[in-house]
Order: sequence, then structure tokens, then C-alpha cells
Amino acid sequence: MNMHAAASAQAHRLDHRTSAFARDVVEGLTKHPKRLSPKYFYDAAGSELFEQITLLPEYYPTRTELGILRDRAKEIASLIPPGAALVEFGAGSTTKVRLLLDQCSFSAYVPVDISGDFLNAQARMLAADFPALGVYPVTADFTASFALPAAVDAMPKVGFFPGSTLGNFEPHEACAFLRSARDILGPGAQMIIGVDLEKDERALYDAYNDAAGVTARFNLNVLVRINQELGGNLDLSAFTHRAIYNRERHRIEMHLISRKAQTVRILGRSFAFRAGESIHTENSYKYSLARFTALARGSGWTPRASWTDADAMFSVHALVAAE
Repeated sequence: MNMHAAASAQAHRLDHRTSAFARDVVEGLTKHPKRLSPKYFYDAAGSELFEQITLLPEYYPTRTELGILRDRAKEIASLIPPGAALVEFGAGSTTKVRLLLDQCSFSAYVPVDISGDFLNAQARMLAADFPALGVYPVTADFTASFALPAAVDAMPKVGFFPGSTLGNFEPHEACAFLRSARDILGPGAQMIIGVDLEKDERALYDAYNDAAGVTARFNLNVLVRINQELGGNLDLSAFTHRAIYNRERHRIEMHLISRKAQTVRILGRSFAFRAGESIHTENSYKYSLARFTALARGSGWTPRASWTDADAMFSVHALVAAE
């Protein structure tokens, strides 16, 4: 880091978390093609925007998964040992987890998320509504190893990973996450996971290009974070949101496209963009039931049960850690 960049970093008081953000932004924008990690969508503003996305008429995953969890809650509950600790990877809104807590005899809930302020606010509200439940929020990057609270050490563990977030990982990263989750939860652990399914391409396109433009604001929010936290000078009007379906790779791709040739500055460094050049911000892989089952088995989990909606838009799976 040169002296100008170091001074800029000091001016913006880079703590451990923000330093990681800075490192990843600089690394991602020097790649060809340029990339930014989707985990940086979820600051407080990004988390709120995503909650708005889940309510959009075009965005089917949330309401469809909620329907499966609601309709199959008793079947899911029958697989879960009483007194278990529920560990939610990437906890956001508590709407889905409340369905499980209402039906299952959990002793503790451990929400894990990188956005600490949003996480703690949600945890406080849930703890007030479930006074007999031990609630132990953990601010951490759930894609890396982290320690569970000592209070849940002796409890059976059940992981919860709803919302098709697994699709945001490259297949090898999804395998690595599932292996890491198995190691964190321990022997005999179970996992309840949501997985988006392959479907009509028009439904996919509309879900990520909503008419109200909320997904566009969500995508652009990562540039807002760069400006606010890293002293960037990015002009949001000089970038546009684009989401496309890559049929060969079974994935939606989200991009931020530079509207013109431009140079931006972040932490004292310059990054040049050609007109039409992309920052690739997110992938969302869609699975068949067979491909997800193979992924789970290859990652150290044994499938126990799976459920879909009537239109086979979405799926929920129960897994158990392989011995």
C-alpha cells in the first residue's frame, strides 16, 4: 500500500473487518474480469434492501420456501432431537426460523452473520418473543470456520441454511461450505437447507430484474459501501445493474456494467473501466434434485428427506452428517 493509500486507509479507520473488505475490493477490481464478493452486499442497508426483495411479486424463492417450511413443519420437526441448538448460517430476517422454532423443541438458537448490527437487532426481537430460548448471536463470516458459543456445546446441533444462499457459491465453494458446516456442527449433526431449482428462464430473469428496481439498488449498494467505508469516488449513475441466465452453467449472473469509460479511485488507487465493462458481483446456481443430492453426499452429508412445492420451483432438504 503506497503512502497516499495508507493515509486514506487511516482516514477511514480501517478495522479488521473493513481491512478485509478493502483487501478484497482491491484484489477483485484488479482481476480480469473484475469481481466483488456477494458477501459484501449485506451491510445494514443491503440487508434491508434484501428484505424488500423477498416481498417482490417477481421474487418467488422466499414465499415458496416459506410455504414448504409451513406445510412440512411437522415432518421436519419429527427429524429433530428435542433440546437441540439451531445454528443458522447467514441469519437475516427471522421469519423462516420462527416457523421451525414454533414447531420444534429447540433449547438454543445461534444466528451467525457478517452484519453484526442487523443480526443483533433481529436476535433481540426473537429473544423477546421466545423467552425460554437461549439466543446467542455470533458475528462472523459463516463461510469460514468459527467457534460456537460454549453454552451449546453439549446440545445436539442442527444447521439451518435457508434462502438458496448455497447457490451463490461456486460448486467447489458450496462443497467447501458444507464440509465446513459439518465440522463446525460436529458428529451426528443435522442440516435443514433451502435449494433453488432449475426452471423456466423467464421466471428466473424476472426474479433478478424486478420492475421496481430493488434488486438493482441492492446490487449497486456494494458501490455505496466502497464510497462510505473505503473513501471511494464511484458515481453510481455511471453503473447499471444487469442480471442474465447462463444456461450452460445453470446460474443467474449479476453484474454492474460501466456505462462509460471511466477511472475511479479507492484508497488512493486508480481503477480504469472500459465502456460496457462488468464487475461480476454474484452468481446464483440453480440445482436439479439429483445434482444437489450428489453435492451433499460428496460434501460429507447423507440426505434424509426433501420437499418441494407443487410447481417444483424450490426445495428444502434434511441432511445428516455422514459418519
